[in-house]
Amino acid sequence: MHIARRPTLYALFLMLFAFVLPLAGCSNYDDLVQKDSYAAQKWADVEATLQRRYDLIPNLVEVVKAEANFEKTTLESISKARAEATQLKVDVTDPESMKKFNEVQSQLKGSLSRLLVQAENYPNLKANEGFKNLQIQLEGTENRVLRAREEYNKAAGDYNAELGKIRGQVVNKVTGKPFKPREFFKMEAGAAAAPKVSF
Repeated sequence: MHIARRPTLYALFLMLFAFVLPLAGCSNYDDLVQKDSYAAQKWADVEATLQRRYDLIPNLVEVVKAEANFEKTTLESISKARAEATQLKVDVTDPESMKKFNEVQSQLKGSLSRLLVQAENYPNLKANEGFKNLQIQLEGTENRVLRAREEYNKAAGDYNAELGKIRGQVVNKVTGKPFKPREFFKMEAGAAAAPKVSF
């Protein structure tokens, strides 16, 4: 007659480990998905604020054209920079793509700054209510862009930190490496300041 032996403590530990490990792995995977999704949402906020900027630019250019005999090359450079910015597709996991994005945004911001500084020489333009309103909106948009970029960087940093942890690396490897580190938005010197004009 065969007597059934009680499971040893070691066997119980192995069964518990086999049950708990997949649950922990699922939790870690869910954490990565959540943090990646949050970072993606924050990047969408950056794009929304940039779209607001792009939408304001044609209005600003038209007001300036109507009110001032303005330097044609300045207006053309703004239109060209806006076109490049709106057509650029960004991959936030590719350093070169983010570098190009930063360059294009910097060119656009520089063109806008030149326009607003040169506008000081036109008294009629400075007195135009439409121009003043657009200037205020543009400054507000620049501040929103800065804030959105900061929030994206925070979310990307949180996600990258989770991905860099041992558990994040294990989950990523086991699932076929679907998670890629996100690039940070890096500002150039002086890029943090919104263009300002004193009326």
